Amino acid sequence: MSEDVKKEETVEKPAEETAKTAESPKASEEAKEAKSAEKAPEKPAQPDWKDLYTRLLADFDNFKKRTARDREDTYRYAEADILKDILPTVDNLALALEKAAGEKGADDPFVKGVQLVLDALLKTLKEHGAEPFDSVGNTLDTERMEAIAHLPHPSIEEGKVSNEAKRGWTLKGKVLRAAQVVVSSGKPK
Repeated sequence: MSEDVKKEETVEKPAEETAKTAESPKASEEAKEAKSAEKAPEKPAQPDWKDLYTRLLADFDNFKKRTARDREDTYRYAEADILKDILPTVDNLALALEKAAGEKGADDPFVKGVQLVLDALLKTLKEHGAEPFDSVGNTLDTERMEAIAHLPHPSIEEGKVSNEAKRGWTLKGKVLRAAQVVVSSGKPK
């Protein structure tokens, strides 16, 4: 009896071993993959240093240009604000000069003094790039002029500026202050 049991055991062992050996190529492949995964942890991809360097260099160059442009804009707008604040004074001096010259004459010392102050202010404005522009006789330009009235005029055709209430100014080619104008509505009826 013991011999029969031994034969069965020997018969069973080879069958189990063959099953194990049949599974062992698959198992060994899986084990190899697991070991290789354990041995070589995934390394992050190496960045392209030259590409990264050129991108950072371009970003820095753009930053320098942007800050220079911002600095210029800040200066320009600060200058524009100051010049805008001076323009009403120029307008008032021009009105005072006109009124005084009409009453006292152009040779009066007071009139000459006001003229000197006005000329100095106009020279300073011009040195900073501010210049007045003419609007009388021109077609209404809504980007440079503000129409405050439409009145008939005997000699100026419809749509053209007949009178200027406030003079318009530009600063380096851009409108600093729009002219306030009266636009002709044609000949009176």
